[in-house]
Amino acid sequence: MSSPRFVFVPVMDHELHVTLWGDPANPALVMWHGLARTGRDFDELAAALSDRFFVLCPDTIGRGLSSWSSNPEAEYSIEYYSGIAADLLDHFEIDRAGWIGTSMGGLIGMRMASGPLAARLNFLIVNDIGPELPQEAVDRILEYAGTEPDFATLSEAEQWLRTVYVPFGPAPDAFWTRMARSSVRRGDNGHFTIHYDPRITVMFTASASELTTWDRFERISVPMHLIRGVTSDVLPADIAARLLAVGPCPSETVFDDCGHAPSLSRPEDAELIRGIIAQLTA
Repeated sequence: MSSPRFVFVPVMDHELHVTLWGDPANPALVMWHGLARTGRDFDELAAALSDRFFVLCPDTIGRGLSSWSSNPEAEYSIEYYSGIAADLLDHFEIDRAGWIGTSMGGLIGMRMASGPLAARLNFLIVNDIGPELPQEAVDRILEYAGTEPDFATLSEAEQWLRTVYVPFGPAPDAFWTRMARSSVRRGDNGHFTIHYDPRITVMFTASASELTTWDRFERISVPMHLIRGVTSDVLPADIAARLLAVGPCPSETVFDDCGHAPSLSRPEDAELIRGIIAQLTA
């Protein structure tokens, strides 16, 4: 287990903040977060796997400490994020990497795996997302991600995060405390707000075609595993069943105590992921 290192990487006219774990001589493993989150969500999992992997956890542009876009309609899109991911690998001279993607991070991984960038991926672990998003789930996400909440104290922010992200399932208190610290910034009024550009939700309108991609999914041949929260509204059972039966026909793990999306922050989660990687790379 290693300590994190923090770097800023120039990619596609942006500055990408990346948390790095482990020895760069080890096989590379990218962990990419969900829509309104940051790469720090993976701290526990990345620390646990850093004994065998060089782990890269970026903040997507518009989130965390990465730069914001001046052209959000074009740049806050899965296709653009895929280009950033490829540039990130190039920056570190990584030919191929494993990929663990939660929600939006899974969409980026599937986009790469279904096109010319597939050769850059050794395996793909998708955490609670599929090639189709139910409108009810999109509406729920827009309700919390399209606004800028105001918190007088960090403890207020942490309580809000614990409430909004209760579908993440059980997680250590340290996870939520760090999540609060890495998820907020000061606003002009001196209060805290969430550390992302509210315009990130433009992808649901400007790039809506990227959210229903069965044709691309069926072309994936990269070894793949699906993780799903049993009560997830983003990946309900019917969409998951279709996903498991076409394209790469991935194997599946269902978390009985989560919705969208399992936090993967507990020690037993890290051991689960180790086993999945071993199966995918056998």
